[in-house]
Amino acid sequence: MNCPQIFDKLRNSFVKHVWVRRMLFGIIGAVLGFSYYFFIGCYNGTCMISSNPYISTLYGAGIGLIITPSKKKTGE
Repeated sequence: MNCPQIFDKLRNSFVKHVWVRRMLFGIIGAVLGFSYYFFIGCYNGTCMISSNPYISTLYGAGIGLIITPSKKKTGE
């Protein structure tokens, strides 16, 4: 299998399977949530979300799952 075939297979699974898309957006959200904690977070413990890396990562993953685009049907 060469590289273009692998990309075509990944693209097809990304389009067909909703769970792959949700998982990808959840992972991206988790990384962004941890990045928010690491670069912007509050270190004195008064900020509920950004003072704990686990909470900010979970919030980021949750937001990523919420904003996952759904497959829209065109023309019926």
